[in-house]
Amino acid sequence: MAISKLVIVSLLISLLALHVVEAAHATPQEEGTVAQSSLYNKIDCGGKCNARCAKSSRPRLCKRACGTCCQRCHCVPPGTAGNTEVCPCYARLTTHGGRRKCP
Repeated sequence: MAISKLVIVSLLISLLALHVVEAAHATPQEEGTVAQSSLYNKIDCGGKCNARCAKSSRPRLCKRACGTCCQRCHCVPPGTAGNTEVCPCYARLTTHGGRRKCP
């Protein structure tokens, strides 16, 4: 009975050690994108979108669309228009009608 408990405990410790070693050697592609975005690409979407939509004729609509795009892409192109080559994800997002989603 004592030997079987010892075997079980040693097996559990081995599995735990293996898990820790694998976690230490994980590459960025293996980690979740949510964890990556929150750790590596955290930006101030509100501030960036306020600057982006400063000259918009419909600022509330612009800020709402920009905020959605910023949360998905983790970037906002500089300036009030254009410059989408800086943030390709931002430029690729479209509406259901095929028009560009992001201002």
